[in-house]
Amino acid sequence: MKPGRADVERMVIALFTLNAGLDRARRQSPGAARLSILQCLAGPQRLHPSDIASALEVSPSLVTRHVQALEEVAFVEVTQDPADHRSCLVALTTRGYEELQRLQQVGVARFESFVAGWDASDVARFTQFLGRLEFDKRASAERERRRSRRPRWADADKQARTQADGKTP
Repeated sequence: MKPGRADVERMVIALFTLNAGLDRARRQSPGAARLSILQCLAGPQRLHPSDIASALEVSPSLVTRHVQALEEVAFVEVTQDPADHRSCLVALTTRGYEELQRLQQVGVARFESFVAGWDASDVARFTQFLGRLEFDKRASAERERRRSRRPRWADADKQARTQADGKTP
């Protein structure tokens, strides 16, 4: 049975409430911005600060300030980009990787406390539903993107063909 509109509205309210709480906690936590940047840098390649800003959807100046602070405590290394001497590249140091692991463990421990009264099967189902929601959200966005890129004459053409076949659009 498909969910009704009221079911979807309750889900949206619950998701927005959860997201707002997580955003609020992220803003209030001094380690949250640090964790986000360290997570971006966890891959094997060095990144431009603009790439980090783009990935985190924040302003480049905010990333620059955080990268400078992370460099001061030796969590990141900033080097000149050999391909563009006007730019720099940022990489995680061993100490930064250790800090990333520490912050991730703090976060996991926090979430463990949130679900302390749940069964393991509840956590597994919730995880599965979140993954499914993300997959379906992306698929829906892709369908919308494809529709919005279609020329308007394509829709008029389809409507004319449908009417010529005696079908109603």
